[in-house]
Amino acid sequence: MESNTKKSEVFIKAKKAKAASYKAAVLSGKTRNDVLYAIAESLDEHREEIKNENQKDMENGRKNGLSKALLDRLLLNDKRIDGMIQGLEEVAAMDDKLGSITEMNKLENGLLVGQMYVPLGTIAIIYESRPNVTVDAAGLCIKSGNTILLRGGSEAIYSNIFLSKLMQEAAESAGFPEGGIEIVENTGHDLVDELVQLRDFIDILIPRGGANFIQHIVGIAKVPVIETGAGNCHTYVDKDADLDMAVEIVHNGKVQRPSVCNATKKVLVHKDIAQEFLPKMKIRLEKDGVIFLTDENTKSHFPNAKIATEEQWYEEFLDMRLGVKIIEGLDQAIEHINEYGSHHTEAIVTKDYSRAMKFINSIDSASLFWNASTRFTDGGQFGLGAEIGISTQKLHWRGPMSVYQLMSKKFVSFGDGQIRK
Repeated sequence: MESNTKKSEVFIKAKKAKAASYKAAVLSGKTRNDVLYAIAESLDEHREEIKNENQKDMENGRKNGLSKALLDRLLLNDKRIDGMIQGLEEVAAMDDKLGSITEMNKLENGLLVGQMYVPLGTIAIIYESRPNVTVDAAGLCIKSGNTILLRGGSEAIYSNIFLSKLMQEAAESAGFPEGGIEIVENTGHDLVDELVQLRDFIDILIPRGGANFIQHIVGIAKVPVIETGAGNCHTYVDKDADLDMAVEIVHNGKVQRPSVCNATKKVLVHKDIAQEFLPKMKIRLEKDGVIFLTDENTKSHFPNAKIATEEQWYEEFLDMRLGVKIIEGLDQAIEHINEYGSHHTEAIVTKDYSRAMKFINSIDSASLFWNASTRFTDGGQFGLGAEIGISTQKLHWRGPMSVYQLMSKKFVSFGDGQIRK
């Protein structure tokens, strides 16, 4: 029985989201799609207000000294609003597996046993900087029959609150239960500590942020946690790589959008091709402002580079820094990545199939690439639609998490009077 003491905002909203989850789970596929289209329409109609609220966050971010990379994550412009709308429409267009039964088997006694796709329940997501996550996460939860409790960072508070209110109004008008989309407006850290322990109301917790933040949440949570995303991603250029291809893969991985988790943060280069490859890479990347950090052995190729500390080899660079290291070969690359990587995304550039497969089989990361940029680890790029995060853990799911990864299965059985003997 609950006490009569005053309940916190996070307690009240988590309880409402849980109550709504039982109603959301049984909505028809058509209703859930109608909700997504209603939200998309509302975003389009209110895009000027969205940008105005976002500018408040951008102004505060500049005053508070946010880095260029974090300001880029924070920005909502027409292109990104269009992206949120497109993401909702793509999710709505996905096949609806909720309630479907798979793997139906008939036992010797005639009992039919199958597995039904069901929602996870109430999902709480704690995230920083990127307000587009507010919409992407809600859309995925709606499609998969879940309810959601959002807790964004203080740097995006105006954007997140406004987006959430738009979504709440549009969703409820289209048939989604009240309480199905909730946002914690108080950004105090004490409420986060409370949120992660509300096992009675929260079924799954997804933290998005840096490695230290995620490990803090994992350390104190009583709610089951899906670990996502710190991306200390590596590209290894092997001895028989196409060097021009390798330059472009590294350039795209580092420069295209350096502030995201799937950007390349470290490059490992086989010693046999370092003399030829590194000058090409250096010229190509320096034009775009890349700052190199190396070890002592590699510094001769980068006279102006700083020596990376031991901690920096573990660090997820969310700016234009790039760690570069010459190594003895494939085995050392594997050892280095398994030691310093964050189990997110790694790539190998090589012409040799067997060496590529040894790399792929030996690296303990959620996503591996052969002759392609690390930037492709993304729900949309993989054909999954928008994503709620990149899971780097081993239970339930690894890699981009979209609609189907926010479901579980329960056993359902159909009989005609069978009893166990």
